[in-house]
Amino acid sequence: MSGTVRRSAIRGSGSALPEHKVTNAELATRVDTTDEWIVERTGIRARYIAGEGETTSSLATLAARRALDAAGIAAADIDLIILATATPDQTFPASATIVQHNLGCNGGIAFDIAAVCSGFLYALTTADALLRGGNARRALVIGAETFSRILDWEDRTTCVLFGDGAGAMVLEAIDVDPSDVNAPGIIASRLHADGAHNDLLYVDGGPSTTQTVGKLRMKGREVFRHAVVNLAGVLEEVLTEAGVTVEAIDWVVPHQANMRILDATARKLSLPPEKVIVTVDHHANTSAASVPLAYDEAVRDGRIKSGDLVMFEAMGGGFTWGAALARV
Repeated sequence: MSGTVRRSAIRGSGSALPEHKVTNAELATRVDTTDEWIVERTGIRARYIAGEGETTSSLATLAARRALDAAGIAAADIDLIILATATPDQTFPASATIVQHNLGCNGGIAFDIAAVCSGFLYALTTADALLRGGNARRALVIGAETFSRILDWEDRTTCVLFGDGAGAMVLEAIDVDPSDVNAPGIIASRLHADGAHNDLLYVDGGPSTTQTVGKLRMKGREVFRHAVVNLAGVLEEVLTEAGVTVEAIDWVVPHQANMRILDATARKLSLPPEKVIVTVDHHANTSAASVPLAYDEAVRDGRIKSGDLVMFEAMGGGFTWGAALARV
């Protein structure tokens, strides 16, 4: 259409959690830790841990079904699925293809993205580019993880931080008037990576090195320092590209790593804490699933409403980091 631009509008969201909720008190019965120690350092009080038969693809499928229901869109109308995960069901094929088959929408594009905790931002930005380029019309963007399966349960400084879950969004390509400041869709996004910091957050295994899955390793203090600087920087980049001020943002949906990072990033940007969606207390860090999980919770409980200006942001191992601004 003349005088319009194509955007990716968020039509619906959904999420899924494993059946088993593990409180800090329960965790303390098998790990050398306490509820007080975990809460003081991270703000985490509970997390969900996948049990037998619960996989990354099964959680992703359930979240996707709920997102489709919320959007009022049939699975057969989806022609693009991007699944962000660091814990796929298999080395290959992509878990996105398993989800595609489960949903019965075979024939379109389906692939995984591995950017750890930033994975959903990478997937969202990639889907947006494919939709705007005409490669697809409707997309499922999913973040799903079973991080409990790569944790070293003897390492009390890291195993208490993570949980399992999945979140999904349905995107649809629409044409909007670029002069309409209230037009829905993804307005701007930015992604970054810096492989120099591999040793600060990584898994010590892989098919081409150890031929094992490996376990997560993290130097938390150094990661914290990089996270606050990188996240504040990429948020400023997206605001500048979109031509909006931080005051115009209705909600920030951040990666739920720990409360200290959320608080420090908000302070660095002079963001009121009441504008930041927080779920880390009851979900812990669910890596690529954390942003869509938090978004779906805030939509369903009525905090995020149609027409709100929402900023998504995340940083993960690699390092990778990114942010995206959308009118929902």
